[in-house]
Amino acid sequence: MNKVILIKYGELTTKKGNRKFFINTLYNNIKNKLKNFDVKIYKDISRMYIEFNDIDLDIILMKINSIFGIHEYLVAHKVETSEHAIKDCLLNILKDKKFSTFKVETKRSDKSFPISSLEFSKQIGGLILKNYKNVSVDVHNPELLLKIEIREHYTYIYTNSYKGLGGYPNGTLGKAMLMLSGGIDSPVAGYLTLKRGIRLECIYFEAIPHTSIEARNKVIELTKKLSKYTDKILLNIIPFTEIQESIYKNVDSEYCITIMRRMMYRITEKLSQKRNCLVICNGESVGQVASQTLTSMSVINDVTNMPVIRPVACMDKLEIIDIAKKIDTYETSILPYEDCCTVFVPKHPVINPKLSKCLECEKKFDYEGMIEKAINNCKTIEIIEKKSKQEYKDLL
Repeated sequence: MNKVILIKYGELTTKKGNRKFFINTLYNNIKNKLKNFDVKIYKDISRMYIEFNDIDLDIILMKINSIFGIHEYLVAHKVETSEHAIKDCLLNILKDKKFSTFKVETKRSDKSFPISSLEFSKQIGGLILKNYKNVSVDVHNPELLLKIEIREHYTYIYTNSYKGLGGYPNGTLGKAMLMLSGGIDSPVAGYLTLKRGIRLECIYFEAIPHTSIEARNKVIELTKKLSKYTDKILLNIIPFTEIQESIYKNVDSEYCITIMRRMMYRITEKLSQKRNCLVICNGESVGQVASQTLTSMSVINDVTNMPVIRPVACMDKLEIIDIAKKIDTYETSILPYEDCCTVFVPKHPVINPKLSKCLECEKKFDYEGMIEKAINNCKTIEIIEKKSKQEYKDLL
């Protein structure tokens, strides 16, 4: 009798001609995550199986819980598909368990097995009642739910299963450039983008000395937390001081944030094209701040022809915070270090900007040359979850 971790695909099963591609990508992602462990991984069209060393089980399950594309995972006992072997295994599994009510669910994928699913569940239920005193069947709310999956060569028996992250395997649907600030929303947007099978690069705008090294380190830490859900993420740090100072010198204060965001979009588009990103991604949420009204978003978006995806656009703040806490970015995001978008916020930013006014403002300074200079001076670091903060500081 062996134990295996059984992976269920979920949404991947809706794929038809591309199903093998999605499964193979998930297989490679799991293999990469578990490369430092003594495991063997097998796959078929409906399941994946991981043989493991018992010592490593808890850590391996933590790793699996950070991989997109998994609907459900569980630790199962693997036995030969025979009535005798299955019943012996069940009694062995249950001898250390305490329960007063139970339910048996059997799924018979191997139709050559001579006993139907319903009949076999009844037989197993009778076996348990015979061998354990003071227990009863409860089909609605059992303390112990015993599941049996009968397949051609092996049968898998388990009592607990865990919900996976779902979504698509990372790397199946191209790459996006995430506009990552130090706030709550953009890391959540990055997480939700990763969940749809999209790889990420990140872009961060800093304006030293107006923004601090602590603000940069905060963004590095947020990127590190997102890298948990993939293999690595490149973080592009854009020097934005010259552009930001020119904006506040030449542009009416109420339009400063709008023009600043237009400059950020221009830079993000150019860098995205250089890095083969197909879309821009950000944490804009409709109506949350002045630059995120529909009018503002339309005027700001006017500077780019790239698709822009906004995963949190229609969420309220509490929904976003709930996800931020779940993915462990919230406490980092609320650290009191301001970024470019907050450090120079005017008292009364325009809510419904005019495109004609923006174009007029932008004629007052040579932003194109400054954009090229900023991109040429971009610093790029590779973020991997296991690296220390000092290692990242040493790269800059």
